[in-house]
Order: sequence, then structure tokens, then C-alpha cells
Amino acid sequence: MLEYEDLREWIEEARKMGELKVILGADPDLEVGTMVQLDAKNEGPALLFDKLKGHDDGFRILTNFMANIRLFNLTFGLPTENSIRESVEALKVKAGEWSEKAKDFPAEEVTSGPILENVEEGDKIDLEKFPVPLWHELDGGKYIGTGVGIVTMDPDSGNLNIGTYRAQLHDSKTVGYYISPGKHGRMHRDKYFARGEPCPVVMIFGLDPLSFALSASEIPAGIFEPDYLGAIKGKPISVIKGKVTGLPIPANAEIAIEGFADPRERKVEGPFGEWTGYYASSAREEPYIKAAALYYRNDPILLGSPPAKGSYSEFGFFRSVWRSALIYNEIEKVGIPDVKGVWCPPFGGSRLFVIVSIKQSYSGHATEAGHIASQTRAGAYLGKYVVVVDDDINPYDVDDVMWAVSTRSDPAEMDFIKRAWSGPLDPRIRKPTNNYHNRRGIIYAVKPYEWFDEFPATALASEEIRKEVFSKWADHLDGRWKFI
Repeated sequence: MLEYEDLREWIEEARKMGELKVILGADPDLEVGTMVQLDAKNEGPALLFDKLKGHDDGFRILTNFMANIRLFNLTFGLPTENSIRESVEALKVKAGEWSEKAKDFPAEEVTSGPILENVEEGDKIDLEKFPVPLWHELDGGKYIGTGVGIVTMDPDSGNLNIGTYRAQLHDSKTVGYYISPGKHGRMHRDKYFARGEPCPVVMIFGLDPLSFALSASEIPAGIFEPDYLGAIKGKPISVIKGKVTGLPIPANAEIAIEGFADPRERKVEGPFGEWTGYYASSAREEPYIKAAALYYRNDPILLGSPPAKGSYSEFGFFRSVWRSALIYNEIEKVGIPDVKGVWCPPFGGSRLFVIVSIKQSYSGHATEAGHIASQTRAGAYLGKYVVVVDDDINPYDVDDVMWAVSTRSDPAEMDFIKRAWSGPLDPRIRKPTNNYHNRRGIIYAVKPYEWFDEFPATALASEEIRKEVFSKWADHLDGRWKFI
């Protein structure tokens, strides 16, 4: 059950849990970004930065809002004591239910809301008053949009979308943004540009954590993210109509701008340290918007979710849990039986490495599961490896998975998929190029189905016995036993 209505109520819930730390006086140039990485690596609390160097009091930044499983569970309304496995299992069911119910909770247009506490237009707009960090040492500038939701509309169907695409602050009124090919926001923009028309855009820099999580993931095509959120909450989400673009803006968001991207105008954007852990794409000219209207709450909070290498970024952790649930749901939806778990570990940025556990039921079952997992909507973009394991292997324990890879797989039996969906952020693609495809490797770390019962027995106490002994003796070891 969700205990919050907006970002500020979420902060209060995190504070009550002991999962929020207020940081005073930090420097937005590199210091904030480095603290975020160290905190994420240690699965620390959410960090709320205030009194930032060079900025007025009350202009704040919230980061690492889902850097550990307790905060993730708070955000998604799950029991906070849930394990990663329990949360994935719960969400893979709920994801399907929410998709079905989204049509029953269309966003509701209202004329008032906290986002309207401050409205500025034209020359009055100054985006540099917000404490926008230089997140990484080699970044080409300050990025106001990391924990961002960007609203666009398909000019043909009228379908709306909120997606997360990095947004660079060029100056006090101009924000550039990069979108990888194949993403919904990119497809919308390309349609406008093909017609020689400007693309209307809203950028939301202060969403609540759940709204951001939906923006940063693969919600089924045709479902507007606030409608999906309405299904989760069981009531419509309030939005205001942007006075410039007419696009919807969540009424309780913290900061938002709107304007138009001109098909003829570009500014140099990047480079930026991305979720792959690399500067995989260089600086290049990209579209931008000149803010025509700025909306923000009193004492506004900028939401920051900067990517970085592996587990040095909360961006990887929360997407690992949520994307695992989405892929799990999609695999089952197409009819693959006896799937026992899916895990997309943070070291792969939730995309590059996918683990699928199955109880083998027929010859070719592992092959089917591996190929489907690599090409679901949630799993197809910029993937690299899929590992299929038996149901006696814990997919959420990478050591267990790699033991299965080492002892049950035959390298000669790997499958490869050519010309799969990739993009400019793939560090393994040499640039410049217009060929953004990659290969996928599918590793079958399973006992051969044809002689499954003849495979050597595993040298390990059964799970039942391990649990019994753990329960009886763990307290005698001063808390040193963590795993069963």
C-alpha cells in the first residue's frame, strides 16, 4: 500500500524508516555526484541535499531514493521487509494487473496544484537558480535531467508518453536532451521533425520516486504512465494542462518546464557518464528546448538519479528489481511454463545480463526461455547475455549462477542472436556509425534435458536441512551467518 501522495510525503516516510539522511553545505560540482556513488555502492539511505554551495536555501536535491530494497519496497508499496526475490515475485504479478487496469484510471485534468505555486514565462525564466550538479568529472556540462520524466505525444495517434532521457542544462533558459533510437520519445520527436514541425515537450525535474520509476522503464506501448500510476493507486492522477504546449504536467510535481524542440536547431550535448559505466558516446549536436514556461513549488526539490558504473548507481539497483519483474511477467505472458525466477543484476545496469530460472519440462524449454527473455520489450534494448539455469539454482545469487555456468554449460552450445536492438550508449560499438545493432549470447547453464536424471548429484545439504540448521545455530555465530 502506498503511504505517500507526492515526493514530500515520500521523504517523510523514508525519514520515519531511518532511510533518509539530510546533507547540508555540499558542493554541486562533483562532490554531490561522488557522494551519491559512494552511498549507492553501500546501499545507503536516500540523500537530501540542502543549503548547497552557491545556491539559496530551500533549493534542494534528492538522490538515492531507491538505493536499497527497503526504499524500493517503500516506493512500490510493498512490505519493507521483503527480500529482492519476494519483491520481484510480487511485482511480476502486479505488473500485469496494473497494465490491465490502467485504462480505468485515465489522468484527470485539474486547474490547480502545488506545481503552480510559481509560474514564470519568457525572460523571467532562470533555470540556473536550481542547484544542478556536475555529476561526473568528464561530463560535458551540468545535467538537470537525470531523475527526469519527459512528456511527448505521438502526432498521429495522440498517445502520450513519459520517458527518462538525459537533459543537459545549456544556459538559464535552454535544455538539451538526448534520446536513443527506438525509444517512444524519440519516435514521437522524429515524426514531428520529418514533417518539419517543432515537437512539443514537457520536462519534469521533480517527480515522486514511483512516477520516475515508471518513466524510466518499459511500460507497455499505448499506456500513459500516469494512467498506469492511477491503476497502482486505485484513483486518477491529477494533471494540469501546460499553457504553452497543452501537454499534461503532474499537479504535485516539484519542477517542470515546457517548450518546443525545433527540427532545424541543435546544440552540442554531452558527453555524459551513462548507465553502462562508460562515456560510450561523444559530444554531438542534439535537439534542445528553450523553456517557454517554468513551473515550480516553493522550496523545490530536484530529483537526481545519475547513472554510473554498476552498483555505484542506485539507477542500476532499482531498475534491476523492477525490470526483472517486467521481464518475468512478459515471459509468462507469452506462455513459457515453469519459470521460477528472473534477475537482472545491477552490475549489468539491469540490461546487459539477464538470469532466468526454469524447471525444465520438455526438450528445448531452456532454448525457448533464453531467446524469449532476450527479446521481450523490457529486455531487448542493449542487452548482452542471458543465462538460463535450473530451478535448484538461486537466480538472485550470482555466485550460485556462475557455479552453474562453470559446471553445467558447454561453451559450444551457446546460442547467438545477430543484429539485436542496441544504441549509441553501447561501449562495444565503435563510433561513429549508423549501425546500432549488437549480438546476444545465450548461455544454457542447465543440466541437459535428455539425461537430466543421470547428471551428477549436487554436493550440498538440502535447502530444508540448511534452513533447519540455520534457525537452530545462527544466533551462536554472533550474526556472522547471512545466507542459507
